[in-house]
Amino acid sequence: MARSDRPVRRPARWGMTSLTGATAATAVTAATAVTALLTAGMAQPSASGATVQPAVAAASDTAADDSADGGAPADVTTFSKGWHTPWSISFLPDGRSALVTERLSYQVYSLDRDGSKKRVGEVPYTVPEPYTHGAGGLLGVAPSPTWNGTTDKHVFFVHTAENETRVARMSYDGSSLSDYTMVLGGIERGGDHNGGNVAFGPDGYLYVSTGDALRPELAQDRTSLNGKILRITKAGDPAPGNPFGNRVYSYGHRNPYGLAWDRNGRLWSAEIGESAYDELNLIKPGANYGWPTCEGSCDVKGMTNPKKAWTPPQGVPAHIAIVRNVIYVASLRGQRLWRVPIEGDSERVGADTDFYTGRYGRLRAVARVPGSDELWLGTSDRGFGNDEILRVTIKQSPKQSP
Repeated sequence: MARSDRPVRRPARWGMTSLTGATAATAVTAATAVTALLTAGMAQPSASGATVQPAVAAASDTAADDSADGGAPADVTTFSKGWHTPWSISFLPDGRSALVTERLSYQVYSLDRDGSKKRVGEVPYTVPEPYTHGAGGLLGVAPSPTWNGTTDKHVFFVHTAENETRVARMSYDGSSLSDYTMVLGGIERGGDHNGGNVAFGPDGYLYVSTGDALRPELAQDRTSLNGKILRITKAGDPAPGNPFGNRVYSYGHRNPYGLAWDRNGRLWSAEIGESAYDELNLIKPGANYGWPTCEGSCDVKGMTNPKKAWTPPQGVPAHIAIVRNVIYVASLRGQRLWRVPIEGDSERVGADTDFYTGRYGRLRAVARVPGSDELWLGTSDRGFGNDEILRVTIKQSPKQSP
């Protein structure tokens, strides 16, 4: 898509492909007053009915000892073969296995920590070609935080249908999927820009990333479901405490992808830009992330700037995961894994470092292995049966700590 005449967010130093932590901190100054008003004292009711603050206990995949920040990829091995465009990896609450979706085959698999792989079913109503051109098909998966295969069997998916993108719920008993139910429909879909990630936050509510469906104006429309990060209940209703009283949690997104929470319960998201910059954003309730007015950093009042930006040859970020206060970003076009450290408990990030550039091709799905300093990282688009899921070990090193 040709670049239109918009105020583009530019890094302070043109020779850099990404924003440094200091530059990003300066860039967000103009938006601080706006976001502070939105977030200060904004208590969020949890799914259980209790009231929690935006900074809550760390998510359930926190390792047993998270006292030491830092670490970096120290070893990578092929963990599982024979995949066809794995889109999302999401661990069940017991941490012993993950559910993995394949975008083009619409199949769902269980992948155990011992490497065993089993097909558990298919998500229906996912439309075959030509509707899966672009970023359509079977996308994100999120098991209920209280899933146990008996009293709670709920697993949630995002997928495209012929004329919309949907959030759906199915039952999973540990062996097979059944009982398809649409939870939320009416999300416009395009040949591309469908977002599609889904994850439960520490507050017990479901967060859904949606793209602008090739209609940029929808991103600024707070009544539209597109170009947003949504926060909903398991029934698809607006979660209590949402900033606008509807399902919208944040807006002004072009094609938000990865979702992950840090140890302070703060939500981070990777976003695919147009032709200038891709972004890593710290998501706050009610904040406007600029699209289509801005791409990258800009000085437009009311727009929230990213914490990190990449040019497309190094970026096109997909899923993200957080290990020991470090954000790991899988990159599609950039064909690498980015390491972005959070600076303590601040909102700043440090210098980024890339790993595996060009070695495995396009990288998409990434998930932290619960209770372990380890990532599962999926390759993408290498042809039928040719994709792999890699195991990446994160080890602490004084030279690599933030």
